[in-house]
Amino acid sequence: MSPMSPSSAEPSTGRTAAVIPAAGRGVRLGPGTPKALRALGGTPMLIHAVRAMAASRAVSLVVVVAPPDGAPEVKNLIDGHALPERTDYVVVPGGATRQESVKLGIDALPEDVSVVLVHDAARPLVPVDTVDAVIETVRDGAPAVVPALPLADTVKEVEPGEPGAPEPVLSTPVRARLRAVQTPQGFDRATLVRAHERVAVDGDGATDDAGMVERLGGTVVVVPGHEEAFKVTRPLDLVLAEAVLARRRANDGF
Repeated sequence: MSPMSPSSAEPSTGRTAAVIPAAGRGVRLGPGTPKALRALGGTPMLIHAVRAMAASRAVSLVVVVAPPDGAPEVKNLIDGHALPERTDYVVVPGGATRQESVKLGIDALPEDVSVVLVHDAARPLVPVDTVDAVIETVRDGAPAVVPALPLADTVKEVEPGEPGAPEPVLSTPVRARLRAVQTPQGFDRATLVRAHERVAVDGDGATDDAGMVERLGGTVVVVPGHEEAFKVTRPLDLVLAEAVLARRRANDGF
């Protein structure tokens, strides 16, 4: 039986921590400040993302993985913004790839952490209810949990061609079976460690931690995501994020 099969999973009772890899440059938002440090409502996106994780009473530690040469700057940045007193945080330098950075974040976790969230710094507005749902599902025994939404658009599989050139359609997947995944993704710690060790050894990098678990035969389950947990990747996303934040402030004084 696979060590990550659902029948061998047990409810997690240790502490929960969140790892936020924030070492990337965010090239699709253009040159300049790293994406995670871009301002949203006057506050860096990274701070919003840290606060989103700390908003869950189950999260007792947030590990921020900074650019390799930028850990002091990121620590000073977080020191200057209010976080809940119940939540600790630590900043560690990252690696050359996202996978390396997440692994460095995992390595910084205390031994009593049994549930690990991995969250994109570029998803600054994920609601706390989504965070809690992921944690609860891992604690109930799921080895890997992903928040996701049904797709609004029909998706086509194509034969990739030159940029801008027509591309032949190969198939049209059944939309009802497809989901757009978000973060935080939640994991039993042993499952996530095993996936990073084995996938790294195989030299088969991944941009999605749940996908690494899948490659090893582990079970990944999906819980409902939220429309406000979108990824801020393009300039238009930043406009939408500003609008969401302004609506929150108007509605509840956020």
